[in-house]
Amino acid sequence: MKKSLFAAALLSLVLAACGGEKAAEAPAAEAPATEAPAAEAPAAEAAATEAPAAEAPAAEAAATEAPAAEAPAAEAAK
Repeated sequence: MKKSLFAAALLSLVLAACGGEKAAEAPAAEAPATEAPAAEAPAAEAAATEAPAAEAPAAEAAATEAPAAEAPAAEAAK
């Protein structure tokens, strides 16, 4: 009796593990998960393209301030 119950339990586990229909449903459930990062990627790219643009005015401001700082030193030397 125990051997037949063990065989039935083993057979049910094998059938559950090798079932084809439930495996077909799993990729359908995973498909939206792969689309979600693709939708978020343009937002990340937009932030990446905005970051250097935000840094450029700071670099330009430093470049324009440098000659202004040298001008009083040149006047003091005269």
